[in-house]
Amino acid sequence: MASETILTVAALAALYNVVVFCIYAFDKISAREGGWRVRESTLIFLAVRGGGTGAFLCQRLLRHKTRKPPFRLLLPCLFVLQSAVALILLLAPQQVLSAAEHLIKLMPSH
Repeated sequence: MASETILTVAALAALYNVVVFCIYAFDKISAREGGWRVRESTLIFLAVRGGGTGAFLCQRLLRHKTRKPPFRLLLPCLFVLQSAVALILLLAPQQVLSAAEHLIKLMPSH
C-alpha cells in the first residue's frame, strides 16, 4: 500500500473521529440546555463504525455518557480496539494486506 494511501486513510479516520467528537459534544450541550438530543443508538453506531476514539475522548473530556451502562464499558473498549487496529495498519500495512489476501484465497467460492 502506498504511503499516500495510508496517510489519506489515516486523515479520513481522524476527520471522522473529530466529527464523532463534535456530535457527542452537541449531545452533551443539548443535555445541559434541554434541547434536541441525539439517540443513544446513533451515538453507539457512530462509535462502533470507527469513531471510538472521538467518542471516548468526548466522554473523558466533557464527562458525557460516563454513567450510562452501554457507554461506560463500550467506549473504552472501542478506543483500545480501534487504536490497536490503526497502529497495526500504520506500522505493518504490507503484512496486513498479505494476510487479508491469504484469507480471501482460503474462502470457498460460490
